[in-house]
Amino acid sequence: MADGTTENATELPTLEEALGWTGAKLDEMSGAAIGRVEGVLVDAESGEPRWLLVRMGRFGHHTALPFSHAVGGVGRVWAPYDRDIVRRAPRIDAGQPLARERELELCAFYGIGEDAGRGSEIAGRPEGSVTAQPAPPTT
Repeated sequence: MADGTTENATELPTLEEALGWTGAKLDEMSGAAIGRVEGVLVDAESGEPRWLLVRMGRFGHHTALPFSHAVGGVGRVWAPYDRDIVRRAPRIDAGQPLARERELELCAFYGIGEDAGRGSEIAGRPEGSVTAQPAPPTT
């Protein structure tokens, strides 16, 4: 479209906007609670947001959810996955970077192959390399 609305509809939120989701409840599209957003993991090379750090339950474990699959607004973030699916996702250590192999494991869990999307972005990086890390705090 000439007014740019089609282009804007597919743009992802900025890192600053994504960091604003920290502390928000993460819900299924139906509204059932999944967990809480505790941070953002960014690409180690570009600094672009790639994963949401999610805490499952009040004292639960942490996992990551593809940033591009989430939608935020009105103090909440929605994901196109059932709570049980996200709870089965590979666990990660909060505040720690992700190595290429762990990130590829997360990609595979969410159906992101090494031939497209985030999987293709990191598939060619060296084994053992850090591919995603916690976003730096904003000033």
